[in-house]
Amino acid sequence: MALIRILAVLIFAALTLYSVPILLAEPNLFPAFFEAIAGGGWQGQFNLDFAFMLTLSGLWVAWRHGFTPAGLALGLVAFLGGALFLSIYLFIQSGRCPDVKTLLAGR
Repeated sequence: MALIRILAVLIFAALTLYSVPILLAEPNLFPAFFEAIAGGGWQGQFNLDFAFMLTLSGLWVAWRHGFTPAGLALGLVAFLGGALFLSIYLFIQSGRCPDVKTLLAGR
């Protein structure tokens, strides 16, 4: 579990350092994201693949919380927040769970 926590911190730090200057320069990511998908090519394929990974992440978080209202809200945040949210989520949950099985499947 310690390795998961270390990885979560490293992911959060790297994404934060990378994302803040970009967010300040271009605060609305959605037009560029969807234009790449509509335009085809590898950037569009990557963005579509990434959108599906975000969908699976959001569904996993919501499922892990039993699709309760709080779980659905967390799932939406996971979908919109990507690895930045997921790194924080896994860091917190890994501190609450006794083992990886519980971390992945919930209680």
